[in-house]
Amino acid sequence: MTSRTFAAAPLAAALAAALSPAIATAAETPAGAASVSAAMQKDPTQLDKVEVEGKLVTKAASPKYTEALNDTPQTITVVSKETMDQQGLLSLRDVLTNLPGITFGAGEGGGGYGDSINLRGFSANSDITTDGVRDSAQYTRTDTFNIESLELINGANSVYSGAGSVGGNINLVSKQAHAGSASAFTAGAGTDSYGRITADSNIDFGNGAAFRINAMAHQNDVPGRDYEKFERWGIAPSLALGLGSDTRFTLNYLHQEDENTPQYGVPYYRNAFNDGPLPGVDTGNYYGYHNVDKQDITVDMLTGIFEHDFSDRLSLRSLARFQKVDQLSIVDATQGTWCLPNNVTPTGTACVSGTGGTAIVVPPGQYLPSGPRGYGRDTSNAIAISQTDLTARFSTGAVEHALVAGVSFSRETFELETLNFFRNADGSNPYTAPNHLPFMDIRNPNSRYTGPYNRILINKTDGTLANQAAYVFDTLKFGERWMLNLGARYERNEGDSAPYNVSATGADLGKNLAGYAKNKDNLFSYRAGLVYKPVDNGTVYLSYANSKTPSKASVNGTCTLTSTTGTANCTVDPESAINIELGTKWEVLGGNLALTAAVFRNERENFRVADPDPTNITGEQALDGKARVDGVALGAAGHITREWSIFANYTYLDSEVLRSVSNYCLSHPGTACGNSAAFPDPQRGNPLTNVPKHSASLWTTYALGQWTFGYGATYQGEFYLNNSFLATSGGVTTQTPLFKTKDYWTHRAMVAYDFNRNFALQLNVQNLTDEEYYLRIRNNGWATPGEARSATLTATYRF
Repeated sequence: MTSRTFAAAPLAAALAAALSPAIATAAETPAGAASVSAAMQKDPTQLDKVEVEGKLVTKAASPKYTEALNDTPQTITVVSKETMDQQGLLSLRDVLTNLPGITFGAGEGGGGYGDSINLRGFSANSDITTDGVRDSAQYTRTDTFNIESLELINGANSVYSGAGSVGGNINLVSKQAHAGSASAFTAGAGTDSYGRITADSNIDFGNGAAFRINAMAHQNDVPGRDYEKFERWGIAPSLALGLGSDTRFTLNYLHQEDENTPQYGVPYYRNAFNDGPLPGVDTGNYYGYHNVDKQDITVDMLTGIFEHDFSDRLSLRSLARFQKVDQLSIVDATQGTWCLPNNVTPTGTACVSGTGGTAIVVPPGQYLPSGPRGYGRDTSNAIAISQTDLTARFSTGAVEHALVAGVSFSRETFELETLNFFRNADGSNPYTAPNHLPFMDIRNPNSRYTGPYNRILINKTDGTLANQAAYVFDTLKFGERWMLNLGARYERNEGDSAPYNVSATGADLGKNLAGYAKNKDNLFSYRAGLVYKPVDNGTVYLSYANSKTPSKASVNGTCTLTSTTGTANCTVDPESAINIELGTKWEVLGGNLALTAAVFRNERENFRVADPDPTNITGEQALDGKARVDGVALGAAGHITREWSIFANYTYLDSEVLRSVSNYCLSHPGTACGNSAAFPDPQRGNPLTNVPKHSASLWTTYALGQWTFGYGATYQGEFYLNNSFLATSGGVTTQTPLFKTKDYWTHRAMVAYDFNRNFALQLNVQNLTDEEYYLRIRNNGWATPGEARSATLTATYRF
């Protein structure tokens, strides 16, 4: 990606000029600082769309969900664009941070730098969908400008979204053209070099055709940090034909480009010697190299949706998409040797890196950067996918059916070049011990790199993933009070990965066929839910569902065919998980407020663990691991009065490792298995990492004449950062202790003033009390400080 100078004013003028031909007559809309969605009218034939016009959201967007949310036997939390805009939530991470039960991983992960999400205790990195189909690339989804709503679907969910979805999945609903004309422009400025402009214009041509265009340009420095920043722009046109008729077609396109600085944060150690960030470290310090580190992202997504109503009871919907995500990241993770002023490291060892003649003594108060420095990943993800759903409503005797049958076909590709930029032109490493990168002062690090800089290829890998699926869902209604929801999915999942040979000078020598690995599995997933409606506005339900996770669950994942340590996984059967949920949902206050409550168990019945059994010739892992999360989820969304709205959620999660070693290791404790006779399963009974027991969020607004006031709070309870393992000292073997984070509250506030039906101002203050807290924690490594207090003022003009 070429460098770009961000200029908000010229870009704003260009957007206005581009959109002016598409602006129609003013729509009669209510004033306010919420999204333009609040002003737009929906084509009454689009029954599967979500209402976000300040009203109660009543239905999930996917055609696989035939019933209203109140009659769907599953915990589904929907965040409307209006709620996002009121709170000033711009990125996927912003939105998910304010939903309980979700935490974020740190650093690279298996797929590279980007969103690393833990949902109900389990990874959800590959469980993101857009408009109900997979969006598997791991990148940072920085903006919601083209998102109508976000649906958080909790619990094992392979039957709906395909392989994986152990804890659930996250569905992003895109904006698209519709009937009715309206336009809105916003311009915002704030602290930390914040600048943002957006445009959202929909024109109805009056003959069943409509055109909508969304555009965005944005920049900001990360509040409280010295160097991290975000810069991006995007545009998303949409054309709809046949609105109001039996046959409709919509063509949507999204293009977005980002130039960001990766966030790794500050050194963070929770152990017997240290209690979080290192002493004397300012939360704004940058320990990478700010003149080198970057994250450049380009996203292109083209989607076509064909819909046809054969009758009031039979309809067809077919979606086809091609998406490509290119990302170049250059990172310098906050890792190395930290020598505290008392001349020991944060783990209590001597301030020395390396051994023998290559040992480097680190002076007190200094940091020796090491590990992947100048580390680059140039990735390209592409997916072509089609999904066709046939929806039929009919009766068999006294039983009413709402049946959805569908097929899905997808093919994904992944290309990765691993790079090192801190090399000499011949590919040699100038920092081989005893040579090293310059020391940094822990309290005041110099984060400017001045050494050799050359793009040198270190490794190269590519992979593919193909999936073919057929599924069927049926909601059977037995009179006015009982419903049975059934679903089944059968899919073929097949993927491969191949490394390349690379010379010492960085030359690509072609594929290494000896390292080629392939995985293929047939997966069957299902769900069943029984719904009882004691009254029309209330339901009680019991549901049971499973998920299947193959070794090659994502295109950027790899598997190993053989191993000497019992870690090969290409031919291991898929992992299984189940979700049991008992819940109730009520629409009260005349249908204006939705209340939900559920108790659930999410259990990984088996997951892969190392199996160093000497008779295991290929060294395959064993499906002997087990883990469980029991929980409670409470929610409220809607209006208490006409003026007073609320969006609140609470989640309680009680997690436990039930089994972490193979059958062989239980019978043969020892060094190879990392256990002993006294501690045959060192992790058994421990809580899972990154799972807060308590978490909650609240957003509430009150309208008072032309004023609207909003307040929000998020609580993140403490959670454990490590699992225990065995340590031997003086001939005595013990379990290492567990360490957990501190809990915290954050608060936010909003005030908006409507001058008239066309113009409004909105002031948002985030982290109102300037709370110091940490996200994306890699214990005994680093953590990302939460954003400091910031303020933004946004002007909205509609016509």
